[in-house]
Amino acid sequence: MKIKQSNIANLPTKYGKFKIKAYKDLDSHQEHLAIITPDFEDIDAPYVRVHSECLTGDTLGSLKCDCQNQLQLAMTFIAKEGGLIIYHRQEGRNIGLLNKVNAYALQDQGKNTIDANLELGFKEDERDYSVIEYIFKDLNVNKIKLITNNPDKINFIKSIGVEILERIPSITKTNKYNEFYLNTKKSKMGHLL
Repeated sequence: MKIKQSNIANLPTKYGKFKIKAYKDLDSHQEHLAIITPDFEDIDAPYVRVHSECLTGDTLGSLKCDCQNQLQLAMTFIAKEGGLIIYHRQEGRNIGLLNKVNAYALQDQGKNTIDANLELGFKEDERDYSVIEYIFKDLNVNKIKLITNNPDKINFIKSIGVEILERIPSITKTNKYNEFYLNTKKSKMGHLL
């Protein structure tokens, strides 16, 4: 894996003060972010959220998912408690924005997120977490308190030798638009909801 890194810059937000560093995977051309609290280097086992990019949720406020709510919850919590958010930029479980919108159209016809991806010719989840290992090594992260519901993220982090001292659920309110989506994540993908 060939990675180009940015310098670290200050990132004041409405949630609190952070620092930010970008990582560009020169093979996939995807750019990912590490968002850390100013005291990050002094924390033995930081709180960590690996947040998968969701433009429609994070930026546009889509009610079809819980992504924006999870990101805001993590930013508020980590700003207070200290830690790291990795903004993992693999839109739509790494099928890209155009295909994600096509999957949305299939979901409008009654398909769940997994069946929509499969009908478009993708696996149910195309994400590749290898850049997470690179970021953890770069930031000297060996043990964490992980904020997630996703068993794949837990298993990947354990597989790279990072110790998870605690798992903190990332539970947000459901609504009539995302209830089917969340039920699919729980029943078909094993999410810990």
